[in-house]
Amino acid sequence: MLNSDKKVLDTVIRGLARNEKKFGERYCPCRLRSWDKKKDRAIICPCIYHKDEIAKDGHCHCQFYYRKDAAELVTGANE
Repeated sequence: MLNSDKKVLDTVIRGLARNEKKFGERYCPCRLRSWDKKKDRAIICPCIYHKDEIAKDGHCHCQFYYRKDAAELVTGANE
């Protein structure tokens, strides 16, 4: 699920939109591009790393996607 923190969500969305406008793809704003289009396909959101990161940490690196149980912990902590 998406992060419920509007500030984080807006920041990541702005980064994705900026990358799409500048480079033609929604590259993850948390990842460095290699400038090799074939390699960089791996970091188009959702990147290939997000599932493993969510499974391990409860969220992806840029905190855009969360595992439901981890998102509930964050939401509960903010209330």
